[in-house]
Order: sequence, then C-alpha cells, then structure tokens
Amino acid sequence: MNQTTLYEKELTFQASRRKAGVELVNIVSELWYDKSVELVLFRNQMIDRSLGEIMNLHEYAAEFIKKPINVFDTVEIARALRVANLPPSRIDIGKLTYEYHLADNLYSDAAAFVNDRLRNARSGGDIKPKDVVLFGFGRIGRLLAREMMAKIGQGAQLRLRAIVVRDKHDAALLEKRASLLRHDSIHGDFEGSVVADTKNNCLIINGATVRVISASNPEKIDYTKYGIHNALLIDNSGANTTQDALGKHLAAQGIDKVILTAPGKDVPNIVYGVNHDNFDVDTTTIWSAASCTTNAITPVLKVVEDTLGIVKGHLETIHAYTNDQNLVDNMHKKYRRGRAAGLNMVITETGAGSAVARAIPALAGKLTSNAIRVPVPNGSLAVLNLEIERPTTAAEVNEILKHYALEGELVEQIKYSVNNELVSSDIVGTAAPSIFDSKATIVSPDGKSIVLYVWYDNEYGYSHQVMRLAKHVAKVRRYTYY
Repeated sequence: MNQTTLYEKELTFQASRRKAGVELVNIVSELWYDKSVELVLFRNQMIDRSLGEIMNLHEYAAEFIKKPINVFDTVEIARALRVANLPPSRIDIGKLTYEYHLADNLYSDAAAFVNDRLRNARSGGDIKPKDVVLFGFGRIGRLLAREMMAKIGQGAQLRLRAIVVRDKHDAALLEKRASLLRHDSIHGDFEGSVVADTKNNCLIINGATVRVISASNPEKIDYTKYGIHNALLIDNSGANTTQDALGKHLAAQGIDKVILTAPGKDVPNIVYGVNHDNFDVDTTTIWSAASCTTNAITPVLKVVEDTLGIVKGHLETIHAYTNDQNLVDNMHKKYRRGRAAGLNMVITETGAGSAVARAIPALAGKLTSNAIRVPVPNGSLAVLNLEIERPTTAAEVNEILKHYALEGELVEQIKYSVNNELVSSDIVGTAAPSIFDSKATIVSPDGKSIVLYVWYDNEYGYSHQVMRLAKHVAKVRRYTYY
C-alpha cells in the first residue's frame, strides 16, 4: 500500500471516528436533558463537553485501564442506554463498555447487556428535588451555584432558590454578583446566562429565578414567603463554624438542614465517600464538609490504612494562596500570612492531620501536618510521608490505588493520574477531590516507608464534595453505576 492510499484510509477512519463522536455527544445531551440520565467516562464529566474533549477522554481511558475503549464502542453502549427504560441516574459508560468487552459475546447485543447490567436501576423510587439556599456567595458559593444551575435537567436533585448576603439591597452590587458568576479568572466563563433583575433583587440563571436576600440575622429570615420550604442551607460565609452559630439557620422559617463548607468545631465533619454513613440523615441536622485538604488526603489515607496499615506519618500541603492572605505586605493576625501572597511561599499551619482522625479514628495521634501557601491562585498538592505496617513496592502501591479509583466506594473521590507531565494547572477543573500522581510514588529500599503525591483543585474538587454531601443529606442521590 503506497503512502497516498494509507493517508486516505487514515482520513476516512478519522472522519468515521469524529462522526461517532458527534453522535455520542448528542446522545449524552439527550439522555441528560430528556431523561436526567448523566453519563460519565471513568468519572469524567461528559455533559456539555466538546467533541475534542470527548476524544481526549477516550485516550485517557485507554491508557488508564490498559484496554482500548474507542468511541465506536462507547457510542454502541450509548445507543442502548438511550432506548433503555432508566430512571434519573448517573452511569459510567466507560465502566459499562469495559465490562461489555469482558462479557465476550455472552449477550446477543449491547442492549441485552445494558438491560441485564442495569436491571436494578428500575427499583429506585422517585426523587423529590430539594430546595437549596446559599448563605454567602464567595469562591465556593459561586462554584456551587454554577454546578447546580448548569445541569438542571428534568430530574434536578438540588434546586438553588436563594442566596443570602449581608449587605443591603443595591442594584450595583447585584450586577457585580452577576458578573462574578458569569466570569471567573480561574475556571472560565459560566456556560449559561446570568441576568440581574434589579427590580426584584433576583438573579435569573439559565432562566430560573434565584432570590438574593439581604439579612444580618439568619434566624430572622422567613424563607417561606419566597416559596422556599424544608430547604437545605449551605453556609459558605466562613463566619459560622459552631453548633450554636449554625443552629441559628434552623430557627429560620423554611430551613431543615445545614451544611458548613469549612471544618466545624463541634459538628460532624464529613469526607463524603469515607464517613458519610456514620451519621443518620434523618436525625442529624447540621453537617460540616470539612476542608478541601481533608477531603483530598482522607480518601487516599483510608486506602493505605485499609490495605497496608499506617504506623505514623507527616502530611505537608503545598496550597494555593487564598483570599485570607494579603495581596501586598500588610498586617495579619497570623504569622507570615501578612506577606504578599503572589510573591512568597508562606509556611503556615493546617489542621488536616488531626481532622483526618475525625473521619478515620484509627489514625488518631498518628499524623502530623503543616502547610506551605504558594504563589498560584488555585490547584494544590499534598505530600503524604507514611511509615506503613507491612513492606511494599511502588508497583503494589500504585496498583492498590488504581483498584480503588476503579472499583468500590471511593471511585468519585480518587482520580488516578498516569500523566508524566502533570503540573498544578492541569488539575484545575477536576471534580475528584484527590488526584493520585502514580508517576511520583516513592517507596524506601526496605519497603516500610512511602511518599505519595496527591493533587487537588482546592475550589472545584472541594465544591463537588460539598455537592455529594448535599445530595446525601437531602436524600436525593440517584441510582449510580460505577
């Protein structure tokens, strides 16, 4: 075969591949907006992704699981999902496609396989959406608003109804908030519409009305007059961290559950996927989603503790600077944090070591921790230096983490990276709170000490953990297949 003929064959194949990719993109959108069936590819979001992004996800999947899964395979499964009688659900089409390969012609076609594998999906009851109020509208609050409003669908689980701010009604401030929601220097523009209704003090987000309420006393707000009942309030203000302070929200008319987006001092601190089932959702009314760092390191530490055992260890977080630091040198109540965040690496403290023990009691007293704030606006790294109970190898450690990233209760929490060139900007926009860097694993010659590198988007990944906890607390978790 001459080079010209070979080139023409390649062009024809790529055209067919792109055509299949376009069909897959269309089916993903159809399933979500018509049936509230959300497709992911090995936990990677597929809704509203471009053709190029979908193709890149297939490349990642093929390298990750070491078995080719191409777009022709996934579109075949997607067609079967489109005609299946499914309730609102979240389905990993990568896992399904992989398992269809393993079935090795045990089924007559993809539809028969899908119907058999997802037969339990039909047993789930109807989900009643939960009203949500955001108390505060900072970095985390705006990301939560984006996530809730970007994927409304017919089977919306969490419905953002109101945002509470502490300043008085002001048309200019409302426009400012709308602009901050539309545009983000780190995460890009919001892929939707945001209109400031200054007359009614509302934000119209993707056509849905979200009331903006000005209040300084949370217990005095009557949410029911806005049509909000039995709502879940997510406090991302940073001002309330105790049971007493957060309890004021429950005194307000229309609120029945509260989640804090920071470590709570005397409330349950939850790392979703690790200890969320330790508390009764019917009787527990106040929850904490812990910190971004705690959510990043706890899933990986649980895996190591369950498989290798942890004797002791030190956790060092290399964290993006935050709004708490100064832009230029100025007074600050904490040591070093007063120095210019964009120019300096700043050693500071973190409570992540002790916080982990609240989710994994077996690690109490075994971990120390510290933090270094560095001049990047987002994207952080945790270095876990651990002494373990039984000797191991780097290959075994990586295989263990890979297994947990693919199977079991932590597939939403741990993303397994095989990228030799991974840097902090690459992980921005990753929904998993822990990105395990398999290429950086270090094991001592005697196999008794390991050093693990765990990246995390301290804004986006954490916000998704808050959303997972919110769906759990609100009892609106859909059927999932991972």
